[in-house]
Amino acid sequence: MKVNVKRLREGARLPVYGTAFAAGADLYACEEAEIGAGETAFIPTGIAVELPAGTVGLVYARSGMACKRDLAPANKVGVIDCDYRGEVMVALHNHGKEARRIQAGERIAQLVIAPYYTAEFCEADTLSDTVRGAGGFGSTGNA
Repeated sequence: MKVNVKRLREGARLPVYGTAFAAGADLYACEEAEIGAGETAFIPTGIAVELPAGTVGLVYARSGMACKRDLAPANKVGVIDCDYRGEVMVALHNHGKEARRIQAGERIAQLVIAPYYTAEFCEADTLSDTVRGAGGFGSTGNA
């Protein structure tokens, strides 16, 4: 699948897959930033993408940044709709107790492109029965 990418800022880098079978392509910071402890900062990537119709761009944490530096997307998974043409921004949250610095050109998140369904929501008076029924959190196990 081809995805058109437009550079919006000097120094912007196109997403890159780290290995032949990587599901996520690395997204890069386009400028330096400091994120204080417990704070969130919007980090520009300097790119806009043209995702194919019927796909969505999902922005996930990079495990190394999350585990070693306490930095992960604030919204857990960012969503880039296929009709969005603005700059891809990554809202990074610092879960740690000290400020963290982001360098321009640093890998800050990963982009996974996936298909999606558009549902037609229909109001109903009843829903089909299942074994689980209305059981919520923790209803399928002991914990």
